[in-house]
Amino acid sequence: MAKGSKIKRLFKYVLYLIFAFILLSVLTVTVYKFVSLPVTPLMFIRSNEMMKNNQTVQIKHKWVSIDKMSPYLFQAVLAAEDDMFLEHNGFDFDAMRKAYNSNKKNTKKIKGGSTVSQQTAKNVFLWPKRSYLRKGLEAWFTILIEIIWGKERIMEEYLNVVELGNGIFGVEAASQKYFKKSASVLTKYEAASLISVLPNPNKFSVLNPSAYTARYRASILNRMNYIPKPNFDK
Repeated sequence: MAKGSKIKRLFKYVLYLIFAFILLSVLTVTVYKFVSLPVTPLMFIRSNEMMKNNQTVQIKHKWVSIDKMSPYLFQAVLAAEDDMFLEHNGFDFDAMRKAYNSNKKNTKKIKGGSTVSQQTAKNVFLWPKRSYLRKGLEAWFTILIEIIWGKERIMEEYLNVVELGNGIFGVEAASQKYFKKSASVLTKYEAASLISVLPNPNKFSVLNPSAYTARYRASILNRMNYIPKPNFDK
């Protein structure tokens, strides 16, 4: 009897924890629909890495609203990262399947099938290291931001928190760093240059691209010709 009572109490405790997590996560996502995110988990991680390496902590990040960003940035992101962004509900299962099949054939060069929505959920709420726990939480937060935020807010946050160089977060800070101008006036070429480093922003260079990055930038520029300016009201 005592053992059964303990199991019941444990079961209730687990249910309370699950309910509390769901409530807290929904409230957090709802708040961030209206409030700009000042810092992200990855910013803390990069700051800690700089301190461990005896470097001066320099995190460059300036939040700007989506209407202060060049439309070429949206086209570049869709061309490079998620051409079905406006069509899917947070997950592109066809892209996941292709990435899975590719990774089975080539285990040295891992491809991801994450959408912009999934990347935003990870960048805003979670940590970068892969694990089953993180992927599960990422899926949950992806569902929430798709329902609560909508596409325009997801893209706005994505472009404001994405890492684009060592200690550089968001397109405004990156535009000022690399091109000495606001993100609102970036050209098509400059937008493609920024997005081309996203496979590994701390390895690839915006201003001095490797042969691979230059080819990738050219591919993005070509695909941008077939992507209209996003209609977030769709």
